Amino acid sequence: MTRCMPALATPLVAASLLLLALAGVASADKGPGFVVTGRVYCDPCRAGFETNVSHSVEGATVAVDCRPFNGGESKLKAEATTDKFGWYKIEIDQDHQEEICEVVLAKSPDTSCSEIEEFRDRARVPLTSNNGIKQQGIRYANPIAFFRKEPLKDCGGILQAYDLRDAPETP
Repeated sequence: MTRCMPALATPLVAASLLLLALAGVASADKGPGFVVTGRVYCDPCRAGFETNVSHSVEGATVAVDCRPFNGGESKLKAEATTDKFGWYKIEIDQDHQEEICEVVLAKSPDTSCSEIEEFRDRARVPLTSNNGIKQQGIRYANPIAFFRKEPLKDCGGILQAYDLRDAPETP
């Protein structure tokens, strides 16, 4: 009976190793995938950064747009909607090493804060594994904002509190 156990264990161990190897090959076929996440907010002072009166935009639509470096048509367009905290998450299933990828504002459900300002409506994200970033598939985009047509009346005082004057000249 003691001789019978090793004879049964060897094929079971071999079969287990074979299954693990096949599982590894199956997951390797999937290729690199990424999750792009970020936040959308309303900038009621048109400051270009978050202030104490900024707030998250729930239900905003954003899109990931990837296009070749030399211009041309988009190779990828994926959309998502923000949650109640203004966060979105977009799953991308392939590497885009040869393309520029950006998260772009598409639509705000808040009509009082829905203006999109060119060049401030996007955040660039690297969607490649060949760039030295050690994050496993998660890419964090900078926060992007919708603007009010007219700033709030209190914005002058709010921005003064941030002491945004130019730095003194150095001698």
